[in-house]
Amino acid sequence: MESDNSYTSWADQWDSDPPPQTRSRGGGNSAGGKGKYSRKVEAGWGKTKAVASTGMKKVKEGTSVSVHWIKDKYHKTTHKH
Repeated sequence: MESDNSYTSWADQWDSDPPPQTRSRGGGNSAGGKGKYSRKVEAGWGKTKAVASTGMKKVKEGTSVSVHWIKDKYHKTTHKH
């Protein structure tokens, strides 16, 4: 797959932070950059967790509504007078 910088994924639409800067493998202290990167990862996980939680609530509510609708349809067809 070609590397095309004009393409944005769905994740890019939700993440407004700039991408973390990568460092070359030259000599230097990498511990300072690691703390900064881990904070960004933790913030990303928080966003992901919130989106997943909201999505699961919507799925649960939709499933509940669907089950009740099916039960009502079944009840109406089997108890006609």
